[in-house]
Amino acid sequence: MRGIPDADHEADLAVFYDRQAPVRNTRALTPHRVESREWFIRLLKSEHRHSLFELGCGTGVEGVEFVRAGLHYTGVDLSSESVHLARSAGLEASVASGRNLPFPGAAFSAAWTMSTLLHVPNSGIHDVVRELVRVTAPGAPIAVGLWSGEDCEVLNPEDLEEPRRFFSRRSDETVRRIFGEHGSVEHFRTWPEGVGVESGPGAGNWSQHYQFLVLRTPASN
Repeated sequence: MRGIPDADHEADLAVFYDRQAPVRNTRALTPHRVESREWFIRLLKSEHRHSLFELGCGTGVEGVEFVRAGLHYTGVDLSSESVHLARSAGLEASVASGRNLPFPGAAFSAAWTMSTLLHVPNSGIHDVVRELVRVTAPGAPIAVGLWSGEDCEVLNPEDLEEPRRFFSRRSDETVRRIFGEHGSVEHFRTWPEGVGVESGPGAGNWSQHYQFLVLRTPASN
């Protein structure tokens, strides 16, 4: 597809998710997602990590669960309506772009970002990952979830209203390479798309699976 400036992607995404916020606030997570979150919480507790940052917090569905697990939680999202709902649930959340996070370096002991970085084009993905690494502590785990693809960038055919969502759909090999440039990919698993609540974007037009990884940020010198 033709190149679209990153800023246009973000503005369009904010419009889309503002519109979807009330619906997404009631949407249940898939069993695989719940299992992965609980596994990550156990990892954080085993490493005595107490703070978590979420990029793409949405309405706070998972943020609430992190708080219940005893973690100090901070989330950001492009959608002001989603952030409003997250705050209504008692979460610390704000509107911000992953390209320029409003936090000092090493502010958090871990990070979590699910189905968010697939909205970042290849032209900007390294900038966003660098920001995630910057705001997390040296040696911290960053959990990332993505929908796979054949290394193509498209507007979602499932979206019936404009603006449609932009997706950068990356192969397993590409995902490992991208994140491996910013630390160590120490955990990588996938699961099938499934149907119903376990289906991803694309309205059945794409062959895909979910990718879940943990990037370990470089240790301090």
